[in-house]
Amino acid sequence: MLDVPLWLYPIAFLAVLGPLVFVHEYGHYIVGRWCGVKADTFSIGFGRKILGWTDKRGTEWKIGWLPLGGYVQFAGDRDAVSQPDANWQALPAAEKSHTFPAQPVWKRSLIVLAGPMTNFLFAILIFTGFNLVYGIPSTPPVVAVVQAGSAGDEAGLRAGDRIAAINGRATEDFSDIRMAVAPELGKPVNLGIERGGERLNITLRPRVISETDQFGNKNERAIIGILPGPPVLTAAGPVTAVQAGAGQTWGLVRLTGTILGQFLTGQRSVKEMGGPLRIAKQSGEVATLGVITLISFIAFISINLGFINLLPLPMLDGGHLAFYAYEAIRRRPAPPQAQEWAFRFGFAAIVTLMLVVTFNDLGSIGVWDRIARLIG
Repeated sequence: MLDVPLWLYPIAFLAVLGPLVFVHEYGHYIVGRWCGVKADTFSIGFGRKILGWTDKRGTEWKIGWLPLGGYVQFAGDRDAVSQPDANWQALPAAEKSHTFPAQPVWKRSLIVLAGPMTNFLFAILIFTGFNLVYGIPSTPPVVAVVQAGSAGDEAGLRAGDRIAAINGRATEDFSDIRMAVAPELGKPVNLGIERGGERLNITLRPRVISETDQFGNKNERAIIGILPGPPVLTAAGPVTAVQAGAGQTWGLVRLTGTILGQFLTGQRSVKEMGGPLRIAKQSGEVATLGVITLISFIAFISINLGFINLLPLPMLDGGHLAFYAYEAIRRRPAPPQAQEWAFRFGFAAIVTLMLVVTFNDLGSIGVWDRIARLIG
């Protein structure tokens, strides 16, 4: 098992989360500027300011001591989650026109949407860079080896079979098979097989296996029991590299959505959820595997950050977008009382989630086991 130096965890965590928080908040900030909205504060981290300055536009840029997020507070906002200031309407007309609440709903929606979308674009940029430098990796969805006694073996799969579709969705690369099967935790799948000019349909139930990686982390995934041939790297121009990067990002967005859906429906235990401590742990572990692996991990976390922020909880970007959708349809904002209750619900939901993931995170680094040994 590989040992990770203790000092590497906080450094790697800041190297992963810091740029992603900046990218997310800068998306809000720059689109707000394009829309003519003044930003009062741009903060990386929360709490007491440890470093900061004010630019010529009057925006205070600062770094807070708690590096678990960030925010852009626009003119007219009461707080860091864009609750309107009760006094914004009393401002002089020229000043009021540059406040966030004074903007039409489509501008406010664009500004809010810009944060998560910038996270997705950042991931596309990383994958595009890899595609340009190393080529686009591809592995045909063709079975090279069928492991004896596996689900694939029992279902009659053979070496040379091309898996053209899974559950009706076309597969273009062997990674499509893994991404379709692994997170489903043993659900039956229907495979569209091409074999010697014939098209066959095979239904099988993948087997769930428990694995322990080189750092001692345990996880479960479903496998069919087939192995691919060697991967191929294809040189790509800028347009092809961007297209492939967008496809790689979309594949991870779909995977994130699938896993979240499993949490919501109870197919996955909430014990598998992780938070900042687990990200810090994984960041340190990934950093020992090299810079390229760490950058890939940053892209993955960027996708997750963008996806989570689109969830329709009032304190998140998705919650604001839900209210703006209501306002666009009804031609008036949601009643203040409804917004207040929704905000309270969102706050309670996020606090509860943070407590759950923190409990899980402490377990993942062995805190509860150590306490149990001390008590025992």
